[in-house]
Amino acid sequence: MRYLGFGMRALQLIEDRRLETVDLPPPPPPSLGEVTLRIKAVALNHIDVWGWRGMAFAKRKLPLVVGAEASGEVEAVGAGVSGLLPGQLVSIYGARTCGLCRACREGRDNLCEHVSGVHGFHLDGFAQEKINLPARLLVPAPPGVTEIGAAVAPVTFGTVEHMLFDNARLQPGETILVHAGGSGIGSAAIQLAKKMGCSVITTVGSNDKIDKAVALGAGHVINYREDRFEGIVRKLTKKKGVDVVFEHVGADTFAASMLCLKRGGRLVTCGSTSGVSTQINLMQLFQQQLKLLGSFGCRMENMADAMQKMAAGLVSPVIDTEVGFDEIDAALKRMEGRDVFGKIILRVG
Repeated sequence: MRYLGFGMRALQLIEDRRLETVDLPPPPPPSLGEVTLRIKAVALNHIDVWGWRGMAFAKRKLPLVVGAEASGEVEAVGAGVSGLLPGQLVSIYGARTCGLCRACREGRDNLCEHVSGVHGFHLDGFAQEKINLPARLLVPAPPGVTEIGAAVAPVTFGTVEHMLFDNARLQPGETILVHAGGSGIGSAAIQLAKKMGCSVITTVGSNDKIDKAVALGAGHVINYREDRFEGIVRKLTKKKGVDVVFEHVGADTFAASMLCLKRGGRLVTCGSTSGVSTQINLMQLFQQQLKLLGSFGCRMENMADAMQKMAAGLVSPVIDTEVGFDEIDAALKRMEGRDVFGKIILRVG
């Protein structure tokens, strides 16, 4: 079903690497506990690239509406919903959690025991004009936060908040190595670490990204395609190493990242874009008393914290480009080739 202009516009993945704009029926009135949202902006992530390439690690059915990170405007409120009003801007939690298990009740949303999937990857996503969602998955944007700011709160900033502060316990005055500083989460990590008084070293894949990373707060920028980053990091830290490594590249950088850590240092990782398997030196791990921390997604509180920092002017989204539905394939190809600095935003409403 292609888009003819008669229904609700949506962007569907029809088969691997084939996206089409289609007509879908609009959602019904919201039911108990639900809200109807008009989607405003979708922020593209590597999870969108994985889905587009066919790298879904759980069963899914095609066609599938794409888009895992988004903001929306409340259009209608169902019975039993409080704290949300029509016209209000919200950020959307991208995983369909149960809301009932112990982890959900305790605010540890990304450890839900009965999560049914991630929108845009396993479940229909947010690249559609309207959608009904449980009100409990929506985080109101404070005054001063834009549609784009709310759109990047769930993954781009929420993931980094969870990695740096919940898991790695980053402290003021520490030194951190941020990989892929030109990526969406890399650009967020540079800002958040710098604003709390940390020394930031970052890697990038091309020289044209160096000045941009410095402008965000990086004290030293390493082109990993030209230099061995681990050697430069050891030199910069006088062979002591860094307190924290912010890792999300995977196999290509993991072992060398461990070499960058000081005794008792922490490596926190949320991604594996260069490969899902690697080897580590176990003697190095226990002799240096290193801590390897896995991190996935975020808590909704992380989204709220990130938007409060945006509202206060402490951090801001780094935007590469804004695109329309007809430009989505080119945008995903650019992301696949790492030819971006910051976020690509899909405008919906």
